[in-house]
Amino acid sequence: MKAVQTARWSVALCIVMGVGLAAPSLVRAREKNEPDPATIQIFQLLNSSFGGKVEHFCLLADAYTDASGEQFRHVLRVDYDKNRAYGRLNIYVRSVGKMTPDQLATYTPQQIYDFGESDQAKFVKTDTLTFGAPGDLYLEAQDDGPLHSAPINDQVRKQYSELLTQYVIPALQKGPASQTAATR
Repeated sequence: MKAVQTARWSVALCIVMGVGLAAPSLVRAREKNEPDPATIQIFQLLNSSFGGKVEHFCLLADAYTDASGEQFRHVLRVDYDKNRAYGRLNIYVRSVGKMTPDQLATYTPQQIYDFGESDQAKFVKTDTLTFGAPGDLYLEAQDDGPLHSAPINDQVRKQYSELLTQYVIPALQKGPASQTAATR
């Protein structure tokens, strides 16, 4: 009788421990499957204002200083096709050296994007769920190498969200006119 009670307690303890260990990952999985307001907004904007298709929409993003003290600027390219089943939205990130105001006024964002030799990162989004949901992909280059698959963590999700809300959506709201001459 005592052996049966011990076995029952052991089974109950294993179940409680299993649920306790699985619960955080289930919560994280649920968070990744929540609708993302910024992604919903960009999909709606691209579908209503651009007919559901955009190719090579380039725009300037943030200026930054790297670890060696050199100044650079991120340049983004957005591709979107609502009819694609996979990779409906693609955001490519390149970096170019600091540009003078005259250069910024002379060259279009597409030309500036082309000055960059290779992409540093690429975000691939299929649906309107939080970045990192099944089907999403994040690629990054290391040591000037080609893009390769990288894990999607909180930092990558934050970067994706900031690119959308601070740069991509405002530029797309201005429309194709924002591609003519780069803004400072």
